[in-house]
Amino acid sequence: MKNLIFALGLVIFSAVIASAQGSSDYKKAEGYVGYSNGQIDTGVDSGSSINSFFRDRRSFNGFEVSGVYNLTRYIGVKGDFSGHFKGDTFNQVFTDPVTGLNTTIGVKNDNSLYNYLGGVQVKDNSKSGTWKPFAHALVGGATARSKFTDLTCTTTTGTTCPTGFTNDTFSSTGFAAAIGGGLDIRVSDHFQIRAIQVDYNPVRLNGFTDHNARIGAGIVF
Repeated sequence: MKNLIFALGLVIFSAVIASAQGSSDYKKAEGYVGYSNGQIDTGVDSGSSINSFFRDRRSFNGFEVSGVYNLTRYIGVKGDFSGHFKGDTFNQVFTDPVTGLNTTIGVKNDNSLYNYLGGVQVKDNSKSGTWKPFAHALVGGATARSKFTDLTCTTTTGTTCPTGFTNDTFSSTGFAAAIGGGLDIRVSDHFQIRAIQVDYNPVRLNGFTDHNARIGAGIVF
């Protein structure tokens, strides 16, 4: 699936370049690159309100690139790739109930989530007009990685903890989708500003579904 979506993306981006000089009453192809904020599901469910939705998620920064080949003025085939990243450093103190000694464990944790998707986009691709709302429905795969480095362990007395603490990376791949849309603002025949894009981005990994969201903006060419 991953290779299929990647190949689809190459075909679409090639079409963008090849059709750049073509003439038609509507834009034959387009590319997009922009910033993307990922609201990644933590697995906590504290309610059904909008505030709860964002409170139960962690904010990841990242990017999104996509390409669309328009079959008609309104319908296009789309390939999409995004990456979102979050790094944290943890220091946790544990107290031995018998000896009363404290043990401090520190670790750096870098997380990433990649989506590689393909599907359909609906948009008025005419070469006239300023406001260009769009919607898309995409399916494909996602890969999540969690990397642990700089592991440390010390006790109250200053001695090093027993060996066995090692750096490690965990990875999982599964099904993903993105359903949403946004608004493009036409600046010229060759450029548009994507003012906003909002997607529901469910990801199925290890038997669980994460209900993520993507919010982004950038340039359409």
